Amino acid sequence: MARKQEHGGGHGAGWFVTFADLMGLLVSFFVMLIAFSNQDQRKLQIVAGSMRDAFGVQTNVRYSGVIEVPGLPTRPKLKNAAHIDPEDASAAPTPDDRGRNRAYGAKLKNDRAFALAAASLRQAMQEMPELTEASNNIMLEETKEGLNIELVDQDGRSMFPAGSKEPHERTRRIIEKFAGLLREMPYRISITGHTSASRTPALPDYGPWDLSADRANAVRRILEEEGIPSTRIYAVSGKADTDPLFPDDPFIAANRRVTIALMREASPVPPNLKP
Repeated sequence: MARKQEHGGGHGAGWFVTFADLMGLLVSFFVMLIAFSNQDQRKLQIVAGSMRDAFGVQTNVRYSGVIEVPGLPTRPKLKNAAHIDPEDASAAPTPDDRGRNRAYGAKLKNDRAFALAAASLRQAMQEMPELTEASNNIMLEETKEGLNIELVDQDGRSMFPAGSKEPHERTRRIIEKFAGLLREMPYRISITGHTSASRTPALPDYGPWDLSADRANAVRRILEEEGIPSTRIYAVSGKADTDPLFPDDPFIAANRRVTIALMREASPVPPNLKP
């Protein structure tokens, strides 16, 4: 008859290993609780803004500034929304369908590159103290046409003196910082000046159209002085109060702004491409 082997020595304390693992997990759990109870909300908002722009995981923004802190009114909207007709869908793609798919793939690739560039621009601006301090006067908004950098007025803190086409010195420094970032990007630039609606009549020889166009042109000159070639400037225009940022309140100070837009454009066709 085979003798029954007795288990002794270290094998009798196997429960202690399980108990030690349990204690280790509990300690890790409480460390995580303590870590989450002391969150830096400002840093979390910065990361959330960068992740949203890079991956499109959230379509409705909570706040409108460069850093997502309470400030400007929000303008929730869908981004990159396109209408597709039902007849365009097919279970058996034709050669034309494959061509459209290739074109869609190229567009998707361009959109991703543009989104990453926008996220990089946002991150670079967040690392500049001068721009962080002025975050309530700066808005980044991605649209179907491109990325808008809005230099907006706030009550008590304007970007241009009242009625003047030349910016404040602090505004000039902000534009110069932007120029350093925009020089590294290949996109063409459109600059548009805007005014808010006014309850007082405009001057007969110098009205909102003149003022908005002159402010846009002043921003163009600063960008070119900082090294952005004139060939990258696509358009400079003034729209007076015809395109308010907040249509529900055309008199709000934030409607007075200058928009520096990076244009979303299709990649140029290679010269050696054959149909």
